[in-house]
Amino acid sequence: MLKGKEIVLGVTGGIAVYKAVELLRLLVKAGARVQVVMTKAATEFVTPLTFQALSGNPVHLELFNLISEEKIGHISLADRADLFIIAPATANCIGKIAHGIADDLLTTTVMATRAPVLIAPAMNVNMYRNAIYQENEARLKAHGYLFVAPACGMLACGYEGEGKLQAPEVILEEAVAALTPKRLAGTRILVTAGPTLEEIDPVRFISNHSSGKMGYAIARQARLRGAEVTLVTGPTCIAPPLGVDVVRVQSAQQMREAVRERLEKTDVVIKAAAVADYRPKLRAGNKVKKETESLTIELEKNPDILAELGACKGKRILVGFAAETQDLVRNAGVKLEKKNLDMVVANDVSQEGAGFNVDTNIAKLLFRDGRVEELPIMEKEELAGVILEHVEHLRGGERG
Repeated sequence: MLKGKEIVLGVTGGIAVYKAVELLRLLVKAGARVQVVMTKAATEFVTPLTFQALSGNPVHLELFNLISEEKIGHISLADRADLFIIAPATANCIGKIAHGIADDLLTTTVMATRAPVLIAPAMNVNMYRNAIYQENEARLKAHGYLFVAPACGMLACGYEGEGKLQAPEVILEEAVAALTPKRLAGTRILVTAGPTLEEIDPVRFISNHSSGKMGYAIARQARLRGAEVTLVTGPTCIAPPLGVDVVRVQSAQQMREAVRERLEKTDVVIKAAAVADYRPKLRAGNKVKKETESLTIELEKNPDILAELGACKGKRILVGFAAETQDLVRNAGVKLEKKNLDMVVANDVSQEGAGFNVDTNIAKLLFRDGRVEELPIMEKEELAGVILEHVEHLRGGERG
């Protein structure tokens, strides 16, 4: 999402400047073209040469440089920016911007830009809690400036609390969010992801190979597009997306309860979880000992969460998944009709690049009007975007 984007990275003076170096590396790795503007104080912590080497561009330091500039520097930087990031941002810099003071290259460029401005504060906890600083931050938010809340932890000054510059990965994610159109703003989306785990005894269980990657990608992309997202997830090893309400469950029964509890306040349900069809009829209270040559476990059906949702969906959009190994379109079409879905994402998990525990998928999208859209192999993040584009169209039809 950042590929080819022009980003201006403003760096102000503070011990957290070293994290801005890592942020720059991540931005460049994501395909962005980055121009770095440093205040004089910032150069006392890390030299401009470090930022120049990583960005591949000269670092901008002076408000007026009539020898090397053909254009007015701060206007040129302001005009070319798709996004302006200030990280770390000191209380002093934030205070000046809040009151329209433009007395150096950084603050002057911010004043002149029409691009979104994302500010990542870093300061002493008492400075951060100071009423004047809080007023300045609120003032800027009211004018549309974006903020990445600082982390809590041990600060360089020896205090502990808020004020620590947020992790570069978090700032990067908020940069992506700032540049993503908010076409799903005001939409409440519930996503299910991962496997369910059905216990045999306190040690053993029945499950499947689902990694949760597809559902997590959908939750992340929905949040980036402005939706209010709830992710109901079975056991996975994936870090949850930022800004998403995460509800962790284990069994199909728990997932059913979590979904039903939140259904009333949901506009769209995307059921990407691989829910176990069966569970042991009896769960042993203690570990079943290996005393016989064979073991018979009687299974009983789990509730069909998707079918239950289809029966009471009302005006909600309902999207299901069909992981098959044969007769893909026919089986997915039966699921679409039988469970009253608006769309089914079908994939043949026996295909290379389309199964579990991989970062790609090969999908066919089936719709209620009989359309079948065949997609090439793509990253699950990209497929998540395609799915949500269709959700946007379906929502538009409902509103119409």
